[in-house]
Amino acid sequence: MRPVLFLIPILVLAGCATPPKRINNICAVFDQTDGFFTDWSKSAYKAERRWGVPRAVLLATIRVESGFDGKAKPPRKKIFGFIPGKRPSSAFGYAQALDGTWDRYRKETGNWGAKRSDFDDAVDFVGWHHRLAHEKNGVALNDTYNLYLNYYLGHTGYRRGKYQGDAGLARTARKATNMALSYNQQMNQCSR
Repeated sequence: MRPVLFLIPILVLAGCATPPKRINNICAVFDQTDGFFTDWSKSAYKAERRWGVPRAVLLATIRVESGFDGKAKPPRKKIFGFIPGKRPSSAFGYAQALDGTWDRYRKETGNWGAKRSDFDDAVDFVGWHHRLAHEKNGVALNDTYNLYLNYYLGHTGYRRGKYQGDAGLARTARKATNMALSYNQQMNQCSR
């Protein structure tokens, strides 16, 4: 009975993970998330090997989408400028995956227990989504800019060119691209 009582506080604390504080340096992110229950460096490496998408691209996508916050949600719309209204979408978690897309991922990969608030599952989801962009729209697996456009608009929206004329989306895709380049350089200097 005593070992069970010992494990309960550990499991509760494991569920209280906070986002890393220094998120623009991937080595710092890895250092902050190297724990007993989680190792983001290993999770990203595993997703890279499974889907063929470079870790820097996977991590930059998550950085831009959620700032590495597993509980992230889009901000609520304001009614009359101050009353909280509905959220604009069902996006949630590290990957900001929509309900329907997340369900499709779980079905197609057989990962039925996957959670959007679990980094290991979220980085695998991003790899899966980017791999589909490669297969459906011919985007190179290291083309962060166009992978991000596919990610944000969906594969059909990208194919229809819905990104054209959207300066804000172009800025965000460039931000993801620059973050991936920076992360890629930084990973060569990480101690692990």
